[in-house]
Amino acid sequence: MSDEFQRYQPAPVGIEIQQEGLCENWKSALLCVDIQYLNCADTFGVFENHRRSGVSESAIQYYLQRVDQAVVPNVKALQQYFRECQQEVIHIRIQSLTEDGRDRSAEHKRLGLHAAPGSKLAEFLPEVAPIDNEVIINKTASGVFVSTNLEYLLRNLCISQVYVVGVYTNECISSAVRSASDLGFKVCVVSDATAAITHALHEATLLTTKDRYATVRTTSEVLTELKQ
Repeated sequence: MSDEFQRYQPAPVGIEIQQEGLCENWKSALLCVDIQYLNCADTFGVFENHRRSGVSESAIQYYLQRVDQAVVPNVKALQQYFRECQQEVIHIRIQSLTEDGRDRSAEHKRLGLHAAPGSKLAEFLPEVAPIDNEVIINKTASGVFVSTNLEYLLRNLCISQVYVVGVYTNECISSAVRSASDLGFKVCVVSDATAAITHALHEATLLTTKDRYATVRTTSEVLTELKQ
């Protein structure tokens, strides 16, 4: 029997074979959710016209200030640490497959959310944008796990724990956290690297998430734990 043929035969009972590709060391990943022009930058996308957004001016200003002064710098610090440790930094964004967005979920069509491929709205904020060879996941729904192959990807990358950052805390972040927890991943929400349109929504989401679906830590706490 040729060696070529034997490669495709079942192993005899009692003989151990090496299974290449199985995970020996499980790792952590940083999931950066929706930090893009569509919903994180003034005069773009959701915030192109403040009056038509349906959100109060005070809420808009609170949110944009928090993104600029808390979310972006804290995500940047976490990205730097994960990269230095050669851990995965995974970028998730809203972007359709088609120019006209006909492939979007019913939810995004109803909400008028659309970032076409190659558009400014689909671009990540430059301070926290992907660098060479980092994974980018595109979605057209709130829930990244139910609408993409993210779970499959994480298993392939031998990821067992995810740190979740980005926007909005009460929407896409909450959806990702709950799904990840249900699927058996260990989850941490970084409280000062996430934001909702109001402080009340942000805090309420963290309260219902903490110690049920995920741990909740600040950026400083996460970095201290990871460096131990």
